[in-house]
Amino acid sequence: MKKISCISFMLTILSIIFFALSVNIFAQSEIPPAGVPVLTTSAGQSADIMTLNILMDEAGVLYDYCDVPTVEMMKAGVGLSGVESGPGFHVEIKTDQSKYPIGTAYQSIVFAIGASLKGMGASGLTVDQELARLKSLIKYAKENKIFIVAAHVGGLSTRGNPGSDNEKMIDAIAPSANLIIVTADGNKDGRFTALAEENQIPLVVVDYALDVIEVLKQVFAGELTGAKCE
Repeated sequence: MKKISCISFMLTILSIIFFALSVNIFAQSEIPPAGVPVLTTSAGQSADIMTLNILMDEAGVLYDYCDVPTVEMMKAGVGLSGVESGPGFHVEIKTDQSKYPIGTAYQSIVFAIGASLKGMGASGLTVDQELARLKSLIKYAKENKIFIVAAHVGGLSTRGNPGSDNEKMIDAIAPSANLIIVTADGNKDGRFTALAEENQIPLVVVDYALDVIEVLKQVFAGELTGAKCE
């Protein structure tokens, strides 16, 4: 039994190493570190934010989440000023408050890029209102040196033609990011590569959304507070 356990353990380690290397192969540049506390939110109100939050959970990165945070909420720091979920408005507070008490300033913000007219409608937003909201968050983040991650995990289904709602969300976030993470099928036309090169932004392209877990572990390597132990 011990021999089998040892072999199983070694295979697990090798698979982890291979998995990490498979992510690094697609990195266009060194993956920069980011700090916590971290806020996650949607850029376009698509279901991609749910995928992103699951990936954050699996990576062991604790976070606060709001689908439509305002600058005032972001300024309030951890706890998002105590705002609670309501119709068309969702909040989750997962930050470790023993380390980062209520009001601690956010060090990073992760945007899940993907437009949904249904999602924006449920939040009472038009496309223009969502873009204005995102612009204000980006401005505040830049002014306060908050690390911005632009994540596009929806693949080809959440892309579109130039001028489409999805592309507008990409234009609103990606050029201002400190790091762009995208799946390969979402970058088939090289759009994210071009944006990264034009704006000198580190870019990581992965095969599948699940690969983002390893990227997030690298990005928040020094700050993991909820890492899972099997």
